[in-house]
Formats: sequence, C-alpha cells, structure tokens
Amino acid sequence: MIGVARRGRDLVVDAGRDSEPLSIHLRRRDGTEDRMFAQAVVDASGTWGTPNPLGGEGLPALGEGAVGTAIRYRVPDLDDPAVRAQFAGTHTVIAGSGHSALTAIVALSGLAEQAPSTRITWAVRRGNIGSAFGGGDADELPARGALGLRAKKAVEDGLLRVVTGFRTAEVTTTPSGQLILASDAGDRIENVDNVITLTGFRPDLSWLSEIRLGLDPVLQAPVELAPLIDPNVHSCGTVYPHGAKELRHPEPGVYLAGMKSYGRAPTFLAMTGYEQVRSIAAELAGDHEAAARVELVLPETGVCGGAGIFDEPDTAETDTGKAEGGCCSAPAPKLITLSAPSGNTCG
Repeated sequence: MIGVARRGRDLVVDAGRDSEPLSIHLRRRDGTEDRMFAQAVVDASGTWGTPNPLGGEGLPALGEGAVGTAIRYRVPDLDDPAVRAQFAGTHTVIAGSGHSALTAIVALSGLAEQAPSTRITWAVRRGNIGSAFGGGDADELPARGALGLRAKKAVEDGLLRVVTGFRTAEVTTTPSGQLILASDAGDRIENVDNVITLTGFRPDLSWLSEIRLGLDPVLQAPVELAPLIDPNVHSCGTVYPHGAKELRHPEPGVYLAGMKSYGRAPTFLAMTGYEQVRSIAAELAGDHEAAARVELVLPETGVCGGAGIFDEPDTAETDTGKAEGGCCSAPAPKLITLSAPSGNTCG
C-alpha cells in the first residue's frame, strides 16, 4: 500500500470530496504500481508493524537505534532452538507491563529454570507492578487470568528481578558488547545482553496523509471514540461498545477499525473489532439502524486498573498502581444503542 487519496484531489482541495471516489495506490511485490477506486476504505491494518520504542518519552532512547538486534520488539520464540540459544545463560531485560511482557516473563522464566545462569530483569515504568498481573481466577477470560498468575509466580519464586519506576533515557554499549540502560533519574541496569521491549504499539498513519482524519491529539484515535477508551481515565479494563458513528472521519467513506482505531490506547479486544466491522458494513450498506445497534458484551478483567494489564500505556500512576482519574465499577453488561455518554462513563 502506497497511500489513499480522493481521486484528482489532494488534502487541501474541498470540491468533490463527497462525490469523487477514493483512490488507492498500490505497489505489487514485483515492484509495479497500480491504482484502484473505491466507495469506502476500512483500514484494519493494525499496529503490529509500529511498536513503541524502549525510550520512556515516546521517542527512541539515546543510542537505542545503534545496538542492532540486541533490542527486540516482539516476544521471542523460545521453541526455536537458535533463538533459545541466544537467551540461555544471558541477562535479558524485559521492558513493559502488559500481556506481552507477562508472556515474555513466563517464557524466559521457564528457560531460567532449565539454564540457571539465565538472568532476567523486569523493567517497569510505573512506580510499582500494582495490577499488572490482572484478575487471576476472577478474569472472565481464563487464559488471560492464568497468564497473570504464572507471571506472578515467577516473580514470587525469584526467577527475575523487578525494577520499578525505570524509564529508559539512554542505551550504551560496553567494550565487551554488553548494554547499559540508564534512566533520567540516574538509575542503571548493567551487564545486559538482550532487551525485549514490549511497551505497546502505535498506528502508522503515513499512508493516510492525503485523507482528512479526525483524530484525538493524545491517543491518535477517532475523536468520538477517544473519550470512551482513554487509559488515563478508564482503568477498568472495559470500554463502551461502539461502531460506525464513533469511528467515522471527516473524509466520507473512510474508517479505521480494529486495533488501529484505538490509536495508542492499549485496551483493545478482538471481539470489539468484530463488532466495529459489522457496524461499519451495515452503515455502508445503508442499514443505519443495524449500524447503530451494538450486540456485544465484553468480559470483565477481574481487576480494577485494567489499563495496566494490556500492552503498557504511558499513563500517570498513583502509589496504588491505578491510573489517576480512573474508575473501578464497570457498567453491567447489557444490550445498548450506540451513543456517546457524557461525563465519567465508568460507573
């Protein structure tokens, strides 16, 4: 995908934006380019290709880009013997406090039990790990709850060291090839062989530069959706069901759906995306009643402070581990009609 525009018009031109089709520019694998036209574009490309950096300011830490493969942005596949050999007997830092980080903790802790010289440091930006392990047996998604319990056990068993309040500002390399992570507060994590950075994702909006998007300046999510999913406010692990109305943009016929619609918010669940697409499809087919009808019940996380158990957002935290301004009582699941609630929408 090269980009999307309005046929014969760049971003500045007003005339014809509601009558001309959308123009999609494509590049094939053989390098040839083409253009096709469409009534609507639903961008459900996700955020997998644009992970957040290790740096605690949203930008790469100083030196982060110069250390090559020593810093990874995915959970390593330790079932691969070659990958397993790269981590066995080394010191690995896991940065992040969401589900991806918990998955890495469980995997590497298993390796540490088999190869005792393997060292793990868990670097968490917030002041404490708080609700990072989730709701355990109270989680309505059993696998999610079980993951948190396994990670918690690994910490309690002493299989890793936990460093809280650590926001990486600089990465340097020693003459021996090991890394040193330094924070603005002057803290250091030394003798590091590998870093697994799992601090969430962000949307790639570069190929939508000629489309008029209505995005929240903080979350990079659609402006009507952002207040319903803001992790600085909603720490319950639940969000209001939503569809075409909340996902629309100033450009007619353009929708962001799935994880990409959440921008930088970390609380997306796949079942939410399915309902988004159903609503958008109904809207495009002219069935506005079906588009406004939401038939979705999200599972409870079993923990207050739910924002902390997804891939780590950069929210302000109190000593309790809850996002400031957050709320703890989710509304009872029920069939509702899409609308934008006012005020504090979580209880």
